[in-house]
Amino acid sequence: MSRRKTERQLNLVICLLATRRFLTAREIRATVAGYAEAETSAAFKRMFERDKKELRESGIPIETGSADVWSEEEGYRISRADYELPEIELLPDEAAVLGLAARAWRYAALGDAAANAVLKLRAAGVPVDSDAAPSVTPVLSTDEPAFLPIWQAVRDRRSVRFDYRKPGAEVTPRQLDPWGVVNVHGRWYVAGYDRDRQASRVFRLSRIAGEVTVLRSGPPIEVPEGVDVRSVVRAQRPEAEGVARLRVRADSGHALRRAALRIVPGEGPAEDGRWDRVDYPFTDVAALVAAVAGFGERVVVEAPPEAREATEDHLRAVATREPQSGEHLAAADGEPAAAGGRGVASSEQLRRLLMLVPYALSHDVRVPEVAAHFGLSEKQVLKDLSLLWMCGLPGYTPGDLIDVDLDAARSTGEIIIGNADPLAQPLRLTADEAASLVVGVGLLGELPGMAGSDALKRAGEKLRGAAEQGRNASEQAEAVDRLAGAVEVRLDLSDEVRELQRRCDEALRAGQRVHLRYLSGYADEVTERDVDPMTLVVQDGHAFLEGWCRLREDVRLFRLDRVLDMTVLPVLAEVPSTARHRDLSDGVLQTSDADALVTLELEPRARWVTEEYVCTAVEELPDGRVRATLRTPAPGWVRRFALRLGPHARVVAPAELAERVRHDARRALNGYV
Repeated sequence: MSRRKTERQLNLVICLLATRRFLTAREIRATVAGYAEAETSAAFKRMFERDKKELRESGIPIETGSADVWSEEEGYRISRADYELPEIELLPDEAAVLGLAARAWRYAALGDAAANAVLKLRAAGVPVDSDAAPSVTPVLSTDEPAFLPIWQAVRDRRSVRFDYRKPGAEVTPRQLDPWGVVNVHGRWYVAGYDRDRQASRVFRLSRIAGEVTVLRSGPPIEVPEGVDVRSVVRAQRPEAEGVARLRVRADSGHALRRAALRIVPGEGPAEDGRWDRVDYPFTDVAALVAAVAGFGERVVVEAPPEAREATEDHLRAVATREPQSGEHLAAADGEPAAAGGRGVASSEQLRRLLMLVPYALSHDVRVPEVAAHFGLSEKQVLKDLSLLWMCGLPGYTPGDLIDVDLDAARSTGEIIIGNADPLAQPLRLTADEAASLVVGVGLLGELPGMAGSDALKRAGEKLRGAAEQGRNASEQAEAVDRLAGAVEVRLDLSDEVRELQRRCDEALRAGQRVHLRYLSGYADEVTERDVDPMTLVVQDGHAFLEGWCRLREDVRLFRLDRVLDMTVLPVLAEVPSTARHRDLSDGVLQTSDADALVTLELEPRARWVTEEYVCTAVEELPDGRVRATLRTPAPGWVRRFALRLGPHARVVAPAELAERVRHDARRALNGYV
């Protein structure tokens, strides 16, 4: 059914593009291949109405008008001025900007929209290259299932309904008029008017439980004039409420030291076990306890008294917890189920063919390239081509049908298409496609060497200009501007990190090696590294330097907010020819089958762990608890992490790791007696 439907809809598009006058539904039924299978007029009407609706949703502008001057019967056609992508002339720097903007969404929910936009531009002769390896790689992550429906609701100005789970609370239903979505420190938030609470609210997308329902009935929502979504989100962030006095062992607690207001070194050398006094700002006692407990016996809270007592209670709960009967079962594989192949829904297949034909007519393209671009098997691409071979102008004689050399496609992979003049020009960008690039361009303004770039401004203006052409120009342009204004991605980087970013960029462009004093993310230790820079990466709200680490003799990512000091060396960088950029499709964290499997049982207050860390398996338990399995190359990090979580989590497996956590907690308690 799906193949026949795609074939019918493609024939309808070709027919309506080729006609100069409006065709009545009766004429369409009689001439367009595929409608003959409708046995009754009522069945045809239902089929035709569904086809029109789906084509319009795919961005194909079917217009209506009078079929002739003597009849009031409604007719249909597709105006080429509305269908075809307007001519866009990009200078080389503008084309590079758009390629980089599309690259930002490569591993995110709008990756298809951005990639399709690039394909359409390339089919139109615009030299956009999203596969080039730039010196700066922006990466947006939108793993949250709620992102796309929220994006669509913002685009269409519609309310949404969803279930929301606040940390430590029950799931509650919410209805929201969304104003926009914002990425802060790599996390996505939606702000809007909460119909139930009758006030503005902010919701973190990863805490939306289940599906988001977009409410299509009723008038479009009105976004308050001048609302700044980022300011609304920022207003939810707590300010520091106090300062704790900590006793920290020398050469330990580096993360605490970085945020300290004051550090008073103790007497004696560090190697003799010196203790320093650290004044540390905190937002609330619970957050302070979690931050300190993870360092075990190396950090002790001295004041305020309530924080010291809470930390002692936190550690005692871990130290005295006895394993439950049968608790330490072997950790499961935790491997996610293999993802199925992408579906071949009729609407998706049709959009794919409408992009493939103009691209193949203007480029030397092959089956493997098409398969890679659309995430398909080569077998499915050949099926697409065989379907295309059955479509064409009404009449459907050999001279009317699209000519596809299937033998060449099967034997050499070469795609040769002819007699397809009605589809020779690419379809114009949809609002999602244009907005994905505009939002990506906005992110580029945050990167070193790009801020204030005239190319960014020119590329964004030309994209908007393309959206403002055609019969539905005002509606299309409004949707693009609304999305670009309501979906904001900004990097909240400190001045210190931005300066490091700038210096790394200079070293990268000059081809020089750098020396780093680096705070490990797994261990509370500082290492010295000589690094040959390869690229700057921005992902999950953090800035990274990717380079060849001479200490590890491998490619590594260094988070710039963990760089304690950097020196540009008067030595040329020498990246081995075998070095390859890290695959960021699954995020910055890289795991392997050799890593340890650890299973944690999390109380409702600790469910956030499944949001912040890549889990290979998550199992729902009674009372809102979850059992999460993750891989880690550093089990020692899990010991510190379990101390941080305290009574809100327990290590289920392996058993020896759980015992080590209890042992660490008992040693840490010695500092409070």
